[in-house]
Amino acid sequence: MTTTTPTAIRRAGERGLADHGWLRSFHTFSFADYHDPAHMGFRTLRVINEDRVEPGRGFGTHSHRDMEIVSYVLDGALAHEDSMGSSGVIRPGDVQRMTAGTGVSHSEFNHSRAEQVHFLQIWILPVRRDLAPGYEQKHFTPAERRGRLRVIASPTGRDGSVTIHQDAEIHAALLAPGDRVTHELAAGRGAWLHVARGAVTAGGVALEAGDAAAFEEPGAIEIGARDDAELLLFDLS
Repeated sequence: MTTTTPTAIRRAGERGLADHGWLRSFHTFSFADYHDPAHMGFRTLRVINEDRVEPGRGFGTHSHRDMEIVSYVLDGALAHEDSMGSSGVIRPGDVQRMTAGTGVSHSEFNHSRAEQVHFLQIWILPVRRDLAPGYEQKHFTPAERRGRLRVIASPTGRDGSVTIHQDAEIHAALLAPGDRVTHELAAGRGAWLHVARGAVTAGGVALEAGDAAAFEEPGAIEIGARDDAELLLFDLS
């Protein structure tokens, strides 16, 4: 298969920013008070928010519906409670999936009173409306993600990933300088690469922390690390 190059680049500095003091949130796509008609999402990927929450602070009880919500913690710990009776603490390596479906209320708080929590909140449109609400949390060790793209969410729950109700997969990787990984993008699908930290070259384009690249032509997406890096790659119908 031939290599493919990005069809669009989204730089970290172009994202929306909500700074509430206790919360600094960078929005890759339109969200809340940040509205940009040119960046409403990518295929079924609707939200990537990079959030930093101060110690002891967080999001009080609020409601969602008809969305697949995935939380991925980079540093610190995030406490979760919801109206389904689910509760827990999400730490680096943990992936939480919440199906909002017909309606869920939940809260998220920094579990620490001393350290900031840094995480990504991801929303994916579900395959249909009015799904039964659901919750799932799994841990993926650094060894599972080091030097490779490890599937962490999929529609079938394959390879121990969390199950999302959409024809979409999320892959995570931890890369050391010089590491190279490849993802084969099939015809008719699109990929969104989000660099959570570090620096990589993807499809011949240099990307830094917070940058993202879209791919919509079939072929091999070749990613090489220029520094220690952590990334998420979304493969979407």
